[in-house]
Amino acid sequence: MQKKFVANLAFLLFMNLFIKSIYILGFETQVQNEVGAASYGIYFAIFNFSFLLTIVLDFGITNFNNKNIAQNNHLLTKHFSGLFTLKILLAIIYIIVVVVAGLLIGYDTRLMKLLLVQGFNMFLLFFINYLRSNLAGLHLFKTDAIVSILDRSILIVLCIVMLKTDMLKEPDGIMYFVYAQTIGYSISVITAFLIILNKTHTFKLKWNWAFSLMILKKSLPFAILTLLMSFYNRIDTVMIERMLPKGVGDVQSGIYAQAFRLLDATNMIAFLTAGMLLPIFSRMLKHKESVESLVKLISTLLLTPAIVIGVGCVFYSKELMGLLYQVHVEESAKIFSLLMLSFIAVSTTYIFGTLLTANGNMKQLNTMAAFGMILNITLNFLLIRQFEAYGSAISSMITQYLTAIIQVIIAQRIFKFKINYKLINTLIIFAIGVVAINYGSRMLNLNWMMSFVIMVATSVLWAFVSGTISIKAIFRILKYG
Repeated sequence: MQKKFVANLAFLLFMNLFIKSIYILGFETQVQNEVGAASYGIYFAIFNFSFLLTIVLDFGITNFNNKNIAQNNHLLTKHFSGLFTLKILLAIIYIIVVVVAGLLIGYDTRLMKLLLVQGFNMFLLFFINYLRSNLAGLHLFKTDAIVSILDRSILIVLCIVMLKTDMLKEPDGIMYFVYAQTIGYSISVITAFLIILNKTHTFKLKWNWAFSLMILKKSLPFAILTLLMSFYNRIDTVMIERMLPKGVGDVQSGIYAQAFRLLDATNMIAFLTAGMLLPIFSRMLKHKESVESLVKLISTLLLTPAIVIGVGCVFYSKELMGLLYQVHVEESAKIFSLLMLSFIAVSTTYIFGTLLTANGNMKQLNTMAAFGMILNITLNFLLIRQFEAYGSAISSMITQYLTAIIQVIIAQRIFKFKINYKLINTLIIFAIGVVAINYGSRMLNLNWMMSFVIMVATSVLWAFVSGTISIKAIFRILKYG
């Protein structure tokens, strides 16, 4: 199982890091530079606002389906048609809720147009995730990897066209970017649907009240968790844009988006790993297999690069922001430092939150997420007016670390894991060494990019020297599985 996991994880990460990094760092960044911080800030706030309401759109069905199909492959054919119909109905309700919510918080006609199209895009995005959950549940990880990069591959081509023709420099240029997303998502939905259809062999749109109510009841805990975690992960820019004066809030939201982009890019490492872990954990737990060794393995594989990335981005925050953006570099660099430090906590959450989800510990997870939401909103109310977007970054970092620690404690108590002091001490020593390496690299009289490369290379070497990553363990996994 470990050999299969590592091989498929490597393929999934390679495909996504290659394509999505090109898109996020090479093209989405240029889109923001073209349309400006204010225009992109409004788009980013509306994106997150529409994301907050996706409890109506998904209702936890994707995570429930991933776990369910992994444990019972035969249910794909039985459930696919019914779930497809239910998802369409939820999408209609979601669009209505998005429009009403937008009117209630005071969006004008221009913003409502953007919100409506973004709401449709969110439906497409979540439908892709639902279709991919079927692929992951069947352990078709390579097919899932290809589907996962299709929309971004299409967007890269469309962004090249928009940048070459100066479409984004027009007054309403951000809308062209949103329409391009619609095209990319639509093609991905069609492709994924056809692949799943080939696996189910039968498909018929039908409505079944009893089936739909059963699914909604079973997925309700997943829906609540999605809602609560969405609030403490995505409400930041919505509160920034709404709480600060007009003309300030949109710019500050854009500055926050600049800093958030690299976190979003690195976050996909943990996100994609969790997407693979959920069906694997689910199947192992169903067959009463021990997950402790896999948890240790994935903790090492995820937290080692998370520490290098998080600490390195603190020391090179100004240079990285200056490389990507033309304006607001100093402001975004301060926010970027805090957000990237949070990546260590986010990675921890993806490991232990996924394990608890696979085990069905939704009550504990929802209690944790409710605490995180209340804490994050409270801190944002206290800090945004005084520190603007930087205050929201402080709020996010505090929330991410506290919720991550809570999930580790819950998992340790439920699974009776022995506290691995050796692993903890190794990670602490590794982190201290990475900080020292960064200090040393900054003292070199070299171009910052060269210093950064030296820092990364030395940190990788330090990972092996400190025992954080074991060459013997890697070879043992690859040889014996």
